[in-house]
Amino acid sequence: MGARKRIRAEKIKEAKKTEYVAALRNVPTSPRKMRLVTDMIRGKEVNLALDMLKFSSKEASRRLEKLLLSAIANWKDKNENVRIEDANLYVKEIAVDSGRMLKRLRPAPQGRAHRIRKRSNHVTLHVDSRVSNDNQETKS
Repeated sequence: MGARKRIRAEKIKEAKKTEYVAALRNVPTSPRKMRLVTDMIRGKEVNLALDMLKFSSKEASRRLEKLLLSAIANWKDKNENVRIEDANLYVKEIAVDSGRMLKRLRPAPQGRAHRIRKRSNHVTLHVDSRVSNDNQETKS
């Protein structure tokens, strides 16, 4: 590996140490339905997002609530001496990608068949603190 590539790889590795991510794979709902819920919480504070998901009537909100709690737990693992309230956590980035698609046939009139596509999706959620890391270190 060349020097430029190695330096770039080390920078990416260092950046990932301060990234707090949770991922959900092969969720059996369509990506379109999941995006309706993810758009509600994108950029919101964590406590507000949890409340919005808890009281939403959408089925996808239950899964996202669990995913957000997982991302918060990942943040807690690396920041043990900082309280969540002081850190001002927010949903930095949330992405919904299409997962595998199960293709089925449904009988139709006059000997025909219609194709049914059972969609699934992948969700990736990034949580970050609005307070800079320098301020947290001086408080400790």
